[in-house]
Amino acid sequence: MQTIPTNLSGLRLLEPRVFGDHRGFFAETYRADTWTEAGVDVEFVQDNHSRSHRGTLRGMHFQTAPGQAKLVRCARGAIVDVVVDLRRTSPTFGQWEAFELNDETMRQLFVPVGFAHGFCVTSEVADVAYKCSSYYDGATEAGIAYDDPEVGIVWPQDVEPIVSERDADAPRLSDVAATLPF
Repeated sequence: MQTIPTNLSGLRLLEPRVFGDHRGFFAETYRADTWTEAGVDVEFVQDNHSRSHRGTLRGMHFQTAPGQAKLVRCARGAIVDVVVDLRRTSPTFGQWEAFELNDETMRQLFVPVGFAHGFCVTSEVADVAYKCSSYYDGATEAGIAYDDPEVGIVWPQDVEPIVSERDADAPRLSDVAATLPF
């Protein structure tokens, strides 16, 4: 497995070895000892899987207390996966970084506690699978606006975003920054 450098501290972009031939491919998508060596030293307690159509934009989501780390991969299709640093004492607070995740490179993104996470589907359909370090709890679910001009995320220009009502109405980062527990 290869670890690819990122700009925001704590993120890990991982590219597992893919063994392919005329029949298809094989890859380890998670192996605790190898991922721990790469800096993903988290106990995961829940796996999630979503299927979305081209243009679907989900985000920018996070869980407050106790927070939630994620190990995200695109099992089918392609997405642009985006994170925003919500750690108020971080020198990169409010900054974002984007990564293409797809079913060819099989790259995975480790998103530690203290980041908002979202993605936009750039293929006709995409399956996104991710491991979580805490159980989903609607009482601690939160988000920031995917189109917050102060954050300035640049989403794919060739895709018309399709968002949920919740994501369309999410607050700006500056409106919730003082309440963030990170």
